[in-house]
Amino acid sequence: MSRFLVPISILLAALAALAFISLRDAPLSVTDPPTRLRIERGMGLSAIGDAVERSGAGWASWQFQLAARLRGEAHRIQAGVYELRGPLSRRSLMGKLVRGEVLLAEVRVIEGWTFRQMRQALARHPDLQQDAAALSDAQLLARIGAAEPHPEGLFLPSTYRFAPGTPDLEIYRQSYRLMKRTLDEAWSARAASAPLANPYQALILASIVEKETGRDADRERIAGVFANRLRIGMMLQSDPTTIYGLGARFDGNLRRADLRADTPYNTYTRSGLPPTPIALPGKASLAAALNPHSFTALYFVARGDGTSEFSNDLAAHQRAVDRYQRKGGS
Repeated sequence: MSRFLVPISILLAALAALAFISLRDAPLSVTDPPTRLRIERGMGLSAIGDAVERSGAGWASWQFQLAARLRGEAHRIQAGVYELRGPLSRRSLMGKLVRGEVLLAEVRVIEGWTFRQMRQALARHPDLQQDAAALSDAQLLARIGAAEPHPEGLFLPSTYRFAPGTPDLEIYRQSYRLMKRTLDEAWSARAASAPLANPYQALILASIVEKETGRDADRERIAGVFANRLRIGMMLQSDPTTIYGLGARFDGNLRRADLRADTPYNTYTRSGLPPTPIALPGKASLAAALNPHSFTALYFVARGDGTSEFSNDLAAHQRAVDRYQRKGGS
């Protein structure tokens, strides 16, 4: 038996040398612009090696496989999309794959967007797998496990990071769940004086506050005006709700005739909150709606610099309107 030990040891030494060569620090042939390497879940080592070779990095599949096996890392390589940017050595690339340093794309959902605008942004994103494109709003809600019949306001504005190729429904699902959690936390921390019966009403009011706020410093005060109006049964008279009710008919110019045209969202013709949110509110607007500023103001008007002028009575409000806008205000 000893006659065969030397050849085997030589072979093992040769393999070890090949593994060392395969992982030497000489740079791979990664070009500019950087390329991407995609490793799917469930890929075997042979398929991973083939993907590395196809990436154009200059590392043959068999060399990669040999190096991964001899280093004990064949089963530690993680799935995902990797960016190959030079300079990059074989050792560095293997380390990236084992550590799972995957490329992450991102999409930002903006406070005050409507759900329609969110859908448009996700539909345009080149790194998302477009599974929702053919779905109606109701079908989309069903696919992500939402029980609500109307999508507006149910998704939390934030920046969502994901691996390229992620289904768009996963972003909707994350955003929906994050909004539910955020709304539950805000509801638990609400002021006892907040004139709201349930979390969904808070979501509706927060969406109005989001659309009415020009400066963060005014957010709680605007919420306070609407809270005061709700307490005494006074119409909210919010332009953004009326505009939302007009839908595609709104041409950018809100007319007096529009304020008189009754829709479920026209808070000049109907008292109380509209039936659904009118936009996607952020965390700050949720907090403001549930912890409004305590004061006696019933009116506010934009000053033109992003801030608002608050008034306790109609006469003072009309003077503020004349001063800042010389036309009907909120």
